[in-house]
Amino acid sequence: MSWKKVALIAAVLLVIALALHFGKSVDSAGKTAEHAAASVPVEVASARRGDIELSLQLVGRVEAWSTVTVRARVSGQLESLSFTPGTHVRKGSVLAQIDPRLLRAQLDQARGNVARDRAQLQKAQADQKRYADMLGKGFVSRADYDLYQANLAVAKAALQSDLAAQELAQTQLDYARIVAPFDGVTGAPLVYPGAQISADSTDIVVLNQVEPVRVAFNIPEDTLSAVRDALARGDVPVQVTVSGDHGAPLAGTLQFVDNAVDASTGTIVLKARFDNVNYRLTPGQFVQVSLPTTRLTNVVSVPVHALQSSTSGSFVFVLGADGKVQQRPVTAGPTSAGRTVIDKGLQGGENVVTEGQMLLVDGASAHVAAR
Repeated sequence: MSWKKVALIAAVLLVIALALHFGKSVDSAGKTAEHAAASVPVEVASARRGDIELSLQLVGRVEAWSTVTVRARVSGQLESLSFTPGTHVRKGSVLAQIDPRLLRAQLDQARGNVARDRAQLQKAQADQKRYADMLGKGFVSRADYDLYQANLAVAKAALQSDLAAQELAQTQLDYARIVAPFDGVTGAPLVYPGAQISADSTDIVVLNQVEPVRVAFNIPEDTLSAVRDALARGDVPVQVTVSGDHGAPLAGTLQFVDNAVDASTGTIVLKARFDNVNYRLTPGQFVQVSLPTTRLTNVVSVPVHALQSSTSGSFVFVLGADGKVQQRPVTAGPTSAGRTVIDKGLQGGENVVTEGQMLLVDGASAHVAAR
């Protein structure tokens, strides 16, 4: 055989060997890529065993603890307003002032009458004493003495009456200075300086007490027994969330259960007390209310979005340590605070898939997605 034939055979064999080598590498890389593509990225959460509070999620409305329409108790011309609308005022703060000049003149007149009566009383006492001595010596008749004794009684009565008139005049003058009956928030003025005020009829401003406040809400009548059972165990905590407020939910205490169910709606009114020290709640505001009714102990629960449904019932995907998921049928119980109780089919501590279930089937490979 010539050297040319040998070289040709060697070249052919080399080409065949290289082709086999690269074919195996490509096939291995393809299988690796296929395996990587089959592993589905998911998010998981641990099934939790412990106690859970069942609660009602309701819509409530904030009410002022007390509301007062401030009115004057005397008539006169409004001289000034001493508050800024929509601001907090303290108990005893001056809200308005009525022109006090006429009332001050009436007080001065009453004080003058009292001074006159005191002088007349002193004279009547002196006359009565002098005539008493003269009666004992037989210098005056009994009728004369009785007259001065009566004059003394009249003087005492006149002083007492004018003292009452003086106190009334002082009170009327005090009423010209209108003050806040409690800590609260003022509304818009209902009358302005220069207006004529009529006693007990002209509204000046509405004052709302907002520390504390109440939140009123309605619950279905079939949940009333659970609420009463909770009240029998002690104070019932209530939480509210304000729309658009990113702070933590506010905590309060159930305070009032109405005495009758509304027959037209089948609901009953409840009210909870909130301290509202930061003034996050405003009267008239709508809030989300969470009212606990029953406490379940030593139960397994998972996030609500871990639970899936099929024609066969409810199930969850459980991610094992080997990276495989198992489609596990479960019996779901009540839901509260974003978690669903699992009565059967799941143990505490198992990892359930909460995101990515649409790409999973029983036995599929999965891995926890990086966040």
